Amino acid sequence: MLLRMYTRWAENNGFRLDYLDYLPGDEAGVKSVTLQVTGEYAYGLLKSERGIHRLIRISPFDSSGRRHTSFASVDVYPQVSDDINIEVKEDDMRVDVFKSSGPGGQHVNKTRSAIRITHLPTGIVVQCQSERSQRRNREAALKILKAKLYDQEMKKLEDERQEKYAAKDSIAWGSQIRTYPLHSYRLVKDHRNNTEISDVDRVLDGNIDELIRNYLLYRHG
Repeated sequence: MLLRMYTRWAENNGFRLDYLDYLPGDEAGVKSVTLQVTGEYAYGLLKSERGIHRLIRISPFDSSGRRHTSFASVDVYPQVSDDINIEVKEDDMRVDVFKSSGPGGQHVNKTRSAIRITHLPTGIVVQCQSERSQRRNREAALKILKAKLYDQEMKKLEDERQEKYAAKDSIAWGSQIRTYPLHSYRLVKDHRNNTEISDVDRVLDGNIDELIRNYLLYRHG
């Protein structure tokens, strides 16, 4: 549902969206997905979405019709430009090769072309399977890794400058930034600034500009 929401938002705002990695759920849905959103101010807008999102609904997978609560974690990283030098040593990486699968792999050869990189010093794991060759998938995965390492350093600097605002708290389980109740009442609430929107369907259809704007005003106002 979040994937659909962000896809619709990107389309509505004229952003280019590319799948870098897609892992389907065991039975349905999505276990994890990595998207690249390209456009003016894409990162500045989407950084408001970083954190835990909570969904409350009657589960379509529960024959008893009980209400279920689900959580999804969203991370947002800027793309590191070529003029920023992030050094990643070969000895600090473990590279695994595997077969592509899912939407990202439907149009690529079913060969061992997908790449997973583990950055040993930090434990950061990234993977890419959208390209046809190992080389191009490795280049894309390395770019994601550098973006995450860059973002990690920026977080450290921000935490030092603003101790009262700890970004890490907003992405901890149990510290959701936003809740989407679909039962027994329908409402979207951003817990950081108490923004509430009653038209849940409109939000889940990609109309999240009001939520983004209110967060940015709250964060930087």
